[in-house]
Amino acid sequence: MADYGERELLLGRQTPVVDAYSPELLYPIPRAPARQDLGLAEPLPFTGVDVWYAYELSWLDRLGKPVARVGRFTVPATSPNMVESKSFKLYLNSLNNTRLDGDNAAREIIRRDVSAVVGAEVGLALFEPDDPALAGTSPYGTCLDPLPVAVPGGEPRLELLALADGETVEEQLYSHLLRSLCPVTGQPDWATVWVHYRGRPVDHSALLGYLLAYRHHQAFHEQCVERMYRDIHRLCEPEYLAVQALYTRRGGLDISPLRSSDAAAEPLPRLNRQ
Repeated sequence: MADYGERELLLGRQTPVVDAYSPELLYPIPRAPARQDLGLAEPLPFTGVDVWYAYELSWLDRLGKPVARVGRFTVPATSPNMVESKSFKLYLNSLNNTRLDGDNAAREIIRRDVSAVVGAEVGLALFEPDDPALAGTSPYGTCLDPLPVAVPGGEPRLELLALADGETVEEQLYSHLLRSLCPVTGQPDWATVWVHYRGRPVDHSALLGYLLAYRHHQAFHEQCVERMYRDIHRLCEPEYLAVQALYTRRGGLDISPLRSSDAAAEPLPRLNRQ
């Protein structure tokens, strides 16, 4: 288990409910150390966003009646910090008994607080729970999961990937089988991984085996995606590459980091399993 200091270790323990608005609960995790370990230097070889959905977002209206919303946060990959997920949950819960003057007031307070902790402007859209925009969908492209692939031993590494025969291709591939481990608690997280690239063809079985190698890899979600992007890019030197992992919900939150060679790339919509 990684050592993130005394305060972070508390995030893996039982914590009391905080009933008063407490922005100080938000905890930043610097991106730089993990990127240095991956050999990623400025300027970064990718752009992208971390998309968070918060399903347990609630505060009080002016009369004291609870308001229920779903929040969609977009955190730029260029921000110096990520936000630690349990601290995010505790912070959002601290709003539950706070009176706010409508959605706009709530949006600005929350956006301001999260932007301050990550060190960049964060986007926030609020949805009513019945909004059709929250409906799930399926990934684009070809599912790799039916391929007969054994789980490789050891950590995920470039050597597990391989090129296939053929000329330049453009394809979208995905797998629902990603499992990685939280570096704070050691507990498993599950995700669907989506890869869209244009370049030399990637061997599908090798790519699935590479993704399965994350089963015992301890890293935050954002760090897993950046490792995938780096390795796939080194393998096939694509003209275009986008990698997104859409993690399932935990504690009322899910996160879907996207990294792409094109700043105009759009994240996938939320999936049925999220």
